[in-house]
Amino acid sequence: MLGNLTDAFASALFGRVETTRLPVRTSSGQAQAVYLPTAAPGLGDSGVIIGREVYSGKGYVYDPFQLYGQQLPAPHWLVLGESGNGKSALEKTYVLRQLRFRDRQVVVLDAQGEDGVGEWNLIANALGIKSIRLDPLAARDGGVKLNPLDPAITTTGQLSLLRTIIEVAMARPLEERAGFALKAAHAYVHATVKDRQPVLNDIIDTLRNPDLSAVESLGVEVGEVQSWGLDVALVLDRLVDGDLRGMFDGPTSAGIDLDAPLIVFDLSHIDRNSIAMPILMAIVGVWLEHTWLRPDRVKRIFLVEEAWHIINSPFVAQLFQRLLKFGRRLGLSFVAVVHHLSDVVDGAAAKEASAILKMASTRTIYMQKAEEARATGRVLGLPRWAVEIIPTLSPGIAVWDVNGNVQVVKHIITEAERPLVYTDRAMTEDAVAERERAEQQLAAQPRI
Repeated sequence: MLGNLTDAFASALFGRVETTRLPVRTSSGQAQAVYLPTAAPGLGDSGVIIGREVYSGKGYVYDPFQLYGQQLPAPHWLVLGESGNGKSALEKTYVLRQLRFRDRQVVVLDAQGEDGVGEWNLIANALGIKSIRLDPLAARDGGVKLNPLDPAITTTGQLSLLRTIIEVAMARPLEERAGFALKAAHAYVHATVKDRQPVLNDIIDTLRNPDLSAVESLGVEVGEVQSWGLDVALVLDRLVDGDLRGMFDGPTSAGIDLDAPLIVFDLSHIDRNSIAMPILMAIVGVWLEHTWLRPDRVKRIFLVEEAWHIINSPFVAQLFQRLLKFGRRLGLSFVAVVHHLSDVVDGAAAKEASAILKMASTRTIYMQKAEEARATGRVLGLPRWAVEIIPTLSPGIAVWDVNGNVQVVKHIITEAERPLVYTDRAMTEDAVAERERAEQQLAAQPRI
């Protein structure tokens, strides 16, 4: 007590008093016991740099392909967080850095956009790649089409996709009789249309006018099968002559380069809240499964923004579950970007959502409100300390959980990447000049 009074009196007279400690001479081995480590071990130094681990300041390197089979049971990745906290910047820099490797290829389903183009348009242009714009209005004037009956898709895959489209549109499972009518129509079209790609109109016409040979063995009348397939025909008619007309009602467009390092499907012209979005994602996902994935040792990344359209639909989620299981054997890393986990775990597809979430061995969580953070922590099994800091995270800082290795990481963006990542600056003259310089630098970078 007396010492405290003395210090206070001296401080008042002479200003703040600092204590002086004598230096200590010791070895580095002994010093390790004095300054104990405060951060968890990293993930190794092989892969792409993400940023810095907040508590230790050391570099944070992550690559699902390097970690798969050792520290990761699956290469799939879930990114969560409120808007404006850095999810988009992380995705874009991660893709740009992965593309430095020669054996990497990325597909992006770009569901967000501004100024009439998707959010990934700048990066695609910088790499000399044209985005694949799926737009009902543009498709009617010679735009891009994807054919659900593309011969590149197996007959089983075509039928499964047709069922999914119908079930998503009807928001219920397909009844047995309607399913039989669809199966019979598909089999008839597959057997009879040989001189061109079959298209949806062929299925619709057959549903409205069933083939007699397809129903004779069942002992039912043609009129009965016709009535069974009426609702199916009406749903498919929407893709041919309704608000989705033009995108799926003809042969797949030529010129889609599936060997490009980056393939961007621009979905920004589709209403994100309409039934069109999950239907579109289902068609793109199945088409890619049969045309893009190949056993050629290329490591592929499939990044989906607004991924709740997939995870929150039981029928679309089932298709993607198969894709994820199949893709692991062929070097596929699925990246799902979602704002809120409650968007999917409390929905109609809770069972399917849970199955997909379990496949994501990597989870990155940006700032969320306290209640959402607690819900996220319960679903993902995060440690208590991580749940408590999620609401306090600043933009660009996230909790990373890589199969139980939980760290807090600050994402780092280089000056060359900045004008390509922050699209909201695209309207300023300085940003345009910066972007042009970034594009030149990116074009000059060699692939490893």
